[in-house]
Formats: sequence, C-alpha cells, structure tokens
Amino acid sequence: MQDLDPLAGITVFVTTAHSDNFTQAADRLGLTKSAVGKSIARLEDRLGAKLFHRTTRLTRLTADGEAYLAACTSAMQEITAAQATLSSGNPVLKGRVHIDMPVAFGRRVVLPALVQIARPHPGLQLSLTFTDATSDLLADDVDIAIRFGALKDTGHLVARRLATQPRVICASPGYLREHGEPTHLAEIAGHRCVVGALRGPPMVWLVRDQGVEKRITPPATHQISDGEAMVDAALQGLGLAQLPISMVRDQVGDGRLRLVLHQYAGSQIDIHAIWPQRAHLSPRVRYIVDGLVACAAQGRFN
Repeated sequence: MQDLDPLAGITVFVTTAHSDNFTQAADRLGLTKSAVGKSIARLEDRLGAKLFHRTTRLTRLTADGEAYLAACTSAMQEITAAQATLSSGNPVLKGRVHIDMPVAFGRRVVLPALVQIARPHPGLQLSLTFTDATSDLLADDVDIAIRFGALKDTGHLVARRLATQPRVICASPGYLREHGEPTHLAEIAGHRCVVGALRGPPMVWLVRDQGVEKRITPPATHQISDGEAMVDAALQGLGLAQLPISMVRDQVGDGRLRLVLHQYAGSQIDIHAIWPQRAHLSPRVRYIVDGLVACAAQGRFN
C-alpha cells in the first residue's frame, strides 16, 4: 500500500544524500543498511523518480535527486524554525526576508519601522527594494510587499490593511502665486499638474464631490513614476499634485506646500501588507508581518 505520509522517508533520504553510501547513512541513522535501502526504494516508488545512482561503493544523486534534496532541505529548515518559534518564548529568527515597498513611503515611514522590528534578531536579514511600480511577488521572489490603493488579482495573495490615509491636492506657494489657486474641480483643467506614470503612481485623481467619490483625469503636464520625485516636483513649483497625506505632511506643516480644493478632499487610500498565499507562513515572515501590524496599531503608518 502506498504511504500517504508526504514526509515519510525524508530524513532517511536527506541523511543518505549527505553520506557516501547506504552503509554510512545507516550508521548515522542507527538503522540497518537494508532498512535504509527499503526506505529509499519506497520513496522513489512514491515519487515515480529515481533519486540515486547506486554503485557498490558510492551513492550519488540523480538530477531529480538534487532537485528533491534542495526542496527537502528548505522544508526541513522551515519546520525546524517553526518548532523553535513555538517551543521558545523568545525565539531566535534567522534567514532573509525580501520586502518591496513604495519609494517615498518606504524610505520615510516603513524603513524606520523595519529597523526597529529586525533589531532584536541579528540573524534576520532584510532585502529591501523600493519601487513605485507594481512587482510580481512570485516572479520577483518577494516575501512581503507594501502597497497603496485597491488591490488587484489577489487570488494568490494574502493582504492585511495597515492604515487608511486621505489623499490631498497640493502645490507650492510659488506655483499658486503664479498660476492662481483653484477653487472648483473644473479649474484643474487649466492648471499644470504632476501625475504618476503607467507603471507607477496613479495618473487619475480620486476626489469627493458632495459626498460622492469621483475619478478625474487632470492634465498630465508632468508624468513621474516615482512618488518621492512627485513630491520634489511639487516643491519646485511644477504644478498641482495629489498624494497621500503621509508623503507631504512635513512639507505642508512647514509651509513649503499648501493644500488646495479642501471641499473635494476626503477620498481615502488604503495601505496594505501583502504576501503570497502559502500553506504555512515562515516564522520570520510572520514575525515581520506581526511587527508591521503592531506599528500600524500605534498609528505609525497614518
């Protein structure tokens, strides 16, 4: 009868793969050579693939065996890490976590939070990428991504909302002195505007008009694929820009940017942490997600 346990024989296989032959593997496992051979044979039969090239003195992995060893080693590392996390009140986390995030928000807001989250675990390694383009988490090997706005194609993803921010429309005092301050939505068409790009921040603006959310398309005078560069462009007087409040709060606070069209503000934008859907989330990724959620609860992403 075929063994229904997917982990059956894995320890024997991995030990044998790291041994010169079945006899050496048997000594390491405290089994007989015959028991090791039968375990490997059952595993090969279940997989429908030959894992070893066998000779009288040496045992070498086949190409399928090499691939299976890599998968088994990774799985065993995750299981060991999970056991350590569950069995210890103060787990030591190790390994690399790839986090992808928007440029400006990532640098100014998320990065300081991640530094604090990772500090208690020196073995935790962060790979951080900053981009306003939408990456493919699976293709780009991303463990966690921070995303603004509505999520699309989330069938293979898990999402956790971290915060909700108002969108604001702003411009530099110098631009408003030269071009005037708009007071109605219709006036936007006569202004110079800083908008996103096809694979970057949005090119449309979302506003609330008499309590109803509307999408408007402002003049695309300047198209910029980087949110931080959009802030800089607005500061330099290139035009009106709509951005999440967290990206311009300091500049508005010190007067370098001014909010306009207040009566049309109120449209909100969600900020999510997302990650690929898997049967079991690795302890180090779960730890980062939990840390981000805790920071969000403290209002650090508002």
